[in-house]
This record gives sequence, structure tokens and C-alpha cells, in this order.
Amino acid sequence: MKQKILTLLFCLATLAATAQIQPTTALIGSWSGKLKFGPMSLTLVLHLELDSGHVVAYFDSPDQGAKDIPANKIFLSNDSLAVGVESLDMTYCAKLKEGKLDGTFTQRGHSLPLVMTKGVPELKRPQQPHPPYPYKTQEVTFKNKEDGAKLAGTLTWPVKSGHDKHWKPTVVLLVSGSGQQNRDEELLGHAPFLVLADYLARQGIATLRYDDRATAASVGGEVANATTEDFMRDAAAGLAFLRKKNKFGKIGCLGHSEGGAIAFMLAARGQTDFIISLAGPGVKGDTLLVAQSNRILELSGEPADLTTEQYRQNISNMQMPWLQWFINYDPSEDIRRSSCPVFALNGDLDCQVISSLNLPAIRRLLPSSPQNLVKEYPGLNHLFQHCTTGLPDEYGRIEETLSPEVLQDIAQWIHSLD
Repeated sequence: MKQKILTLLFCLATLAATAQIQPTTALIGSWSGKLKFGPMSLTLVLHLELDSGHVVAYFDSPDQGAKDIPANKIFLSNDSLAVGVESLDMTYCAKLKEGKLDGTFTQRGHSLPLVMTKGVPELKRPQQPHPPYPYKTQEVTFKNKEDGAKLAGTLTWPVKSGHDKHWKPTVVLLVSGSGQQNRDEELLGHAPFLVLADYLARQGIATLRYDDRATAASVGGEVANATTEDFMRDAAAGLAFLRKKNKFGKIGCLGHSEGGAIAFMLAARGQTDFIISLAGPGVKGDTLLVAQSNRILELSGEPADLTTEQYRQNISNMQMPWLQWFINYDPSEDIRRSSCPVFALNGDLDCQVISSLNLPAIRRLLPSSPQNLVKEYPGLNHLFQHCTTGLPDEYGRIEETLSPEVLQDIAQWIHSLD
């Protein structure tokens, strides 16, 4: 039941419905509360808005990045309500008590108490930079002609006093994790790549971050049937674009999660001067995903005994080309062939790419070099935030976007290559 709630709330209904009711109800506005199941919790926000004499209702699930989920089946009085999302088989019924909505959340026959208070929780992101910036940025585009993708991104130029016009800074291409993401790798109110680009620019290091193919300002390129290899060609096009500019010194690649796999693929092909793998895989895809599933089950209080054979059987009929490719991808050979300097890092509370499984494999496979660094950070999750459990439901509630220690180590390691 726990997993069903998490999974289903990601889905969005397709039709909004309204109810002709008395617009004088005291319940108009936004309400928020935490849905608790086992050791996990999920923030839900209910919006009730007036629109031409009708009340429109919709939900947000900010911890999951889901917004504007239309609701229907509205019953609304001055002190009671019943709203539902038909496509999710979900209802919320509540009564106003002492200024709070005291009610029950039901989905597919499972019920949980849910108390909501007036207002929307504020997302605090203290590391988020805001203009004006003490460096220059440039909007750019580059093409992966083989796949018909035109990628749009932001090139950040550091401004460093004391250097003449011939100074060529080191530049890093930032490659996001799985799923279509924008250039800031924006997730749950966090913008990790924006924070990282800002920090590196202030340390004299340039970056190029870009929207994934067919996302935001990027256009073209197959998505539905695309695999990590396809996304690797997008990143390779970004590196080629940077080299053609002839304005940089070393040109490296930093990848997060799936982006870490892409970084090793590019290093194995000799296309980058150095790489940084943030929670990148060190073991075969099916092994990684089974370990991920079992860790999340364990932390959720469920039996954690899924085997690789069971996992492969469970997904055998899924029409998901990316997943079918990834479960068979073994990064071993790419890691062995990565002769450029490598910094591989992970948090010991990462429950998506388990550090105790993946970092030792990377350390064992990497060619010996005094410039290589493999490091595990205590208390950090998959997004490199300080956390309690490492479960994904924490990501949006944590104010920190990236650990300051990680930011500092990345910059220092890059400078050590000069």
C-alpha cells in the first residue's frame, strides 16, 4: 500500500472538474498536511479556488514534484468537503475542526488520517543563487546531428581578476540523471546544477549545463525509445561544442547518477580530459536496481528480499526501452578504460545508488593513478544532501541543495589537475 500511494500520486489526471456551489465557504484557499505511512511521510496540498462562481479543486504533492493534479467529485459546505481524483481512485473527506481540516485520505481501499492546516509550506532554498551574478553567463545551443537533437543551455564564464584576455579557464559539462530534466537538474524546488555552476564560477571554473533533449528549450531527438547511449551522444556533442570554441583549457564532464555512467562512457572513448561521477553506477544495471529496491523496502519496513531474477521477471513485459537497456548495461569495461583523472563520490545514505556496492567496484576497476579520487561522504543522500534516512521522500523537505563539503571538494580536485 505504501508503494502504491507513492507511485500513484505521480500520475496526473487529465480533466479538471468544477462544482457549482455557494462561493461563501470558509474553506476557499490552500491547505496542506502530511500523509504518514510507516516511517515515511508525504506532504499534500489542496487548493480550492473560485473561478466564475465555481470552485476548482486541485492537489499538489511537493515532495514528489507533482503539481496541479485536478480534483472532482466536490462536495463543499462551510465546514465540510469531499474531493477526489477519479483516475487515481483517490478521495479526501474532511470536516473543519478548530481551524483545521480533520479528515481521511483513501486510495484503492486503503485509508489514512490526514489533517490539513491553512496555507502552503514555504520551500526554503538558501543556496539558490540569484542575479546579479559576479560572472558572465551566455545562452548557447549545440547539435547532436546524429540524433536530430538541438540542445539549449547556459555557459557560465568565470571572471577572475589578474588574468589577461588569453586566459583559458577549465570548463565542465554537467550531465543530469535519469528522466527528462532541465539544465538546472531542477527537482522538488532544488536546482543542483545551478548551485554547482554558481559555486564553480566563483572558484574560476566554467560550466556548460543544458536542457535534456526535447525538454524546456531543447528540441528534437527521440525520447520514448532513447537509452543511455543516446543521451551519451548528446553529452558528446556538448564536449565537441566546447572544444570548437577554443577558449578553454581542460574540458571535463561531471555527471550525476545516470550522468555518472555517461561520464565514464565518454572517458572510455577518450572524449574528455577528466570526469566527476556523482553517485554514478559501478555495477551492472540489474544489480544496482535490485539493491536500490531492497534498500527502499528495508527503510520502509517491508521485506527486502527481491532477487535479480525476480526483478528481471517483474519488468520483462514492460515496454520501456531505457530500462531494458540499462538492466543489461555493465559499466565495468568503461570504468577500466577511463585513463583520464576520475573523481567518483557518493553518500553513504544514498538508497538509489548504494555507495557500499558501487564505490568499491569503481575503486577496483579504475586504472591506478595518483590523480584519481574515490570518496564516500557520511550522512549524504543521492542528491548529496545531509539527511536522516536517505529516502526520496526527504529530498523536497531538506533545505540544503548540495553539501558545502562536496562543492568544495569538487572545486579543489579540479584545481589540483592544473
